[in-house]
Amino acid sequence: MISPLVAYYLRLSLTAGVGAVTARQLIEAYGSASAVWQASKQDWLAVEGVGPKLAHALEKAKSEQVSQHIQSIIEQCEQENIHILCPDDDTWPKRLERCADAPLLLYAKGELSHLNATHILGMVGARKASAEGKLITRRWASYVSKQGVVVVSGMAPGIDSAAHGGSLDAQSAGIAVLGYGLMAGRPHQKRQIEAMIEQGCVISEYAPDKAAHPSFFPQRNRLIAGLAQALLVVEGGLKSGSLITARQALAYGREVFAVPGSVLNDVHAGCHQLIQDGAILATDAQGILQSMHWLNATMTEAKYHPASAIEAKIIALLRVEIKHVDALAEDCALTVPALSTILLTLELGGVIEKLPGSRYTIS
Repeated sequence: MISPLVAYYLRLSLTAGVGAVTARQLIEAYGSASAVWQASKQDWLAVEGVGPKLAHALEKAKSEQVSQHIQSIIEQCEQENIHILCPDDDTWPKRLERCADAPLLLYAKGELSHLNATHILGMVGARKASAEGKLITRRWASYVSKQGVVVVSGMAPGIDSAAHGGSLDAQSAGIAVLGYGLMAGRPHQKRQIEAMIEQGCVISEYAPDKAAHPSFFPQRNRLIAGLAQALLVVEGGLKSGSLITARQALAYGREVFAVPGSVLNDVHAGCHQLIQDGAILATDAQGILQSMHWLNATMTEAKYHPASAIEAKIIALLRVEIKHVDALAEDCALTVPALSTILLTLELGGVIEKLPGSRYTIS
C-alpha cells in the first residue's frame, strides 16, 4: 500500500527547478509536504530562495496534467509491486535524514527492513576490476554478510557485481542502488534485480521507466554513501566514481576503508590516495568488522594448524599475496612436482584456493 503522502512528494519531485535541497526548504517553511501545496504563489515568494520563476513552476505543478502523471506513476508501481517511500514513512532509511541532498522519494522492491539494518557496509570499486579485486570483494562480501552485515553497492559491472555476488553466496542479499528506474534496465539487469529482491532490496530514486543517464550515477553514489555506516573501496582510479562515493561518505561522517594494491597498476591509485588522506587501510574483512565494533564476540574462527614447516611457509606467503606455483616453488626451494602434492593437500583442506593460471591464494 502506497501512502497518500507520496503524492505530495511526487508533485515536488516533478516540479521543474525544485531539487532535494529546495524541496526540503519548502517543507520546512510550511511544516509538511502537503502544506506546501496549500500555499499560494505569493506565499511561495516569501520563502527564501524562491523567485518568480520557481513560484511559476510550483503553480504549474498544480495542474491536472501533473496530477494525472502522478496517478499513472502510482498505479504503475502498485501493479509492479514497487513501493514508493517518502521521508514520512516508517520504512524510510533513517540514515538519510541527516543527508541534506537525499532524494525526496525512493522506489523499492524486496526486503525493506534492510534499509534500516543495524549494520550496513557500502562496497564500491572499479568497473574494469582485476580478477584479484573481484575475488577479494566477493569473499569479503560473503564473510560480512554471514555476520549479519548488510552490503550495499551499485550493481555496476566489476567490484559492485562481485559485492552483490558475495552477499548472494551467503544467502543474505543486501541492497542494490540503481542509476535508472526499476523497470528500465536491460534484460540481464532485470534478471539481476529479480535475483536480488528474493533475499534483499533494490532501490532507485528514479521513476520505474526512467532510463539510465551518465549524470544519474554520481547521484546514485551519494545514496550508497548515505545508507552505509562505513564504505569500503576495493579498486578505483584517481578520477573514478568510487572516489566520489568515498568523498561523499566522508562528508556524511562515515568511516572509509580502502584496499591497497600494486603501485604499478593505476586501478589502485585511488585507494592509495584515500589511504594517504586518512582512510583506514583494509587487509581483511574481519579487520573492518573489528574497526566498526561489528564483530560478534561469540564468533570463533576455525584455525588450521600446519602439518609441517613448509605448509606454514606456504600459508604465510599466500597471506601476503597471490602467487604463481613457480614463484612458490622458488620461495620454498622445492620442485614443482613436490610442491604440487603439498598444495593439493592444503587445497582439499580448504586452506588455500587455486586460481586460473596456476596461481594460489589463501582461502
